[in-house]
Amino acid sequence: VQLQASGGGLVQAGGSLRLSCVASGFSFGIYHMGWYRQAPGEQRELVAAITSGGTTKYADSVKGRFTISRDNAKDTVYLQMNSVEPEDTAIYYCNADQLLGLWVLGLDGAPAPDSGSWGQGTLVTVSS
Repeated sequence: VQLQASGGGLVQAGGSLRLSCVASGFSFGIYHMGWYRQAPGEQRELVAAITSGGTTKYADSVKGRFTISRDNAKDTVYLQMNSVEPEDTAIYYCNADQLLGLWVLGLDGAPAPDSGSWGQGTLVTVSS
């Protein structure tokens, strides 16, 4: 399993950024996918997830500002970040984990931080 995240960078508060994560080595289309982030000194937190069928769910902190989507033809999951805030500064990671489906459907909490498969992160820095 390989997950290659990209698209991070420096952006001003109120701006936008789109993260991408290209998957390989597994059947992307049947997997639930998620974006996590980890700020310095903080625990990794689940930001958004999308099921294989396209159902989405967001953390309260990003609801209404971020949009997760997927393109199964390109084996890619995206995170569109709008109206970013300095508090969004973090390393963002994509994750493939069937347990994400339970969170999206409200059947369970977020998976354990080490659950599923992980790629390297991409750094997002939001300046005020």
